Amino acid sequence: MVDKHNTADFTALIKNFITDRLQQSAMAGFVVGLSGGIDSSVSVALAVEAVGSDKVMGVSMPYRTSSNSSRTDAARLAEKLGIELHTVDISPMIDAYFDSIDESNRLRAGNKMARERMAILFDIAAKNNQLVLGTGNRTEICLGYTTWYGDSACSINPIGDLYKTEIRQMAPALGIPDKIIAKTPSADLWEGQTDESEIGVQYEQIDAILIRLIDDNIQSLETLTSEGFNIKDINRVISLINRNWFKRTMPEIASLNRPLIPQLIQIQT
Repeated sequence: MVDKHNTADFTALIKNFITDRLQQSAMAGFVVGLSGGIDSSVSVALAVEAVGSDKVMGVSMPYRTSSNSSRTDAARLAEKLGIELHTVDISPMIDAYFDSIDESNRLRAGNKMARERMAILFDIAAKNNQLVLGTGNRTEICLGYTTWYGDSACSINPIGDLYKTEIRQMAPALGIPDKIIAKTPSADLWEGQTDESEIGVQYEQIDAILIRLIDDNIQSLETLTSEGFNIKDINRVISLINRNWFKRTMPEIASLNRPLIPQLIQIQT
C-alpha cells in the first residue's frame, strides 16, 4: 500500500487531472452519484478540492429498499462539502420493468438499477453542460466487480487507479466522516448485500494479491503461496480477472485491417 507521502502525491495528481479535464472539456462542472459509500465520497471530495463546490453537483438515487443511512450519509457529506444534492427516486423506473424482485432476478435488478442511475446522471449532465464523475476503484476494475455501462460508465474517473485500501487511506485527509470510512462496502442493491460476501475475499487480501499479480507481475503460484496467500483466494481473484476481461475494454470491433481511428486530427496549414 501507499505511504502518507505517496497518498499526498496521488491526491495532488488526481486533483490536477480533474482540473485539466474540466478545462479541456469546456464544460460547466461535474455531476456525481452520491451513494453514501467511501468511493463516491472520496471522488466528490477530490472534485470539490480541485474545482470548487460551485462546480460539483451530487445526485442521490435511492431505490425503495435502499438503506436510509446511506441517504443520510450522502446528504450530510454534501452539506459538509457545500455542494448541491438532488434526489431522484429510481423505484418507479425499476418497478415498471420488474413485476417483483426475488432471488431469481435480483442480480439482473441490481444491474438494471446501476444502469438506470447512470442514465439519469448522463441526462442531468447533458441538461447542465456537465461531465459525469466516475466513482469506480482499481480493485473493482481489476475484478470486473461492476456493472458494464452502469456504475462503470462515466466521463472521467478520478479514482480508477486507486485500490480500495488506498482509498481508505486517502479518505481521512479529505475530511470524509469516520462513519463512511468504517462502513462495510456495499452496492446497497438489496438488504444485507455486501461486496466482500459476494466476492468471497476481504478487500485487504484482494488488494495484496492484485498488487503482486499486476503491479509486481508475480504470476507464480509457488511464490504467492510462499508469501502466505491462500490458494483459494488467489484462484478466486484470478478467475474474476479473467472472466470479466471484457469489462475493461471497449466492445470489440471486427477488424477490416483499416487504420485505427485517432483521438484527434490536426490539419496542417
